[in-house]
Amino acid sequence: MIHDYSDHAANERTFLAWVRTGIAVIAFGLVIERFNLFVLTLANSSLGAGIHASQLQQLTRRVGAYEGFAFIIAGLAIVVLATARFMRTTRLLDDPQRHSAKSVRAELLISAALVLLVASYGTYLAFS
Repeated sequence: MIHDYSDHAANERTFLAWVRTGIAVIAFGLVIERFNLFVLTLANSSLGAGIHASQLQQLTRRVGAYEGFAFIIAGLAIVVLATARFMRTTRLLDDPQRHSAKSVRAELLISAALVLLVASYGTYLAFS
């Protein structure tokens, strides 16, 4: 029997949830990149002749060109930080000494950065 099995299982479930979130963020970034590529192709093709090409190219300007890449990097950061947190928590669970929680948590910082990234992309889409 593993000592404190329920704590280790909870740590692993939390780790897997963060990895799943990171993968979802990466996938969303790839969708954004593919959409930008699709819109650029449509603007340069004869299919885009009926639609104003300037309107289509406006969707892929400044922020749109880098937003998908930012989501991919944010997703990778989530997976890396989740792995580091999982390993640290596992080590602390195995240590018989008592430890206090840190005041600033990486999860809160990553979540806040992700909220800002989504809000900036939403604002970009709303006003373009």
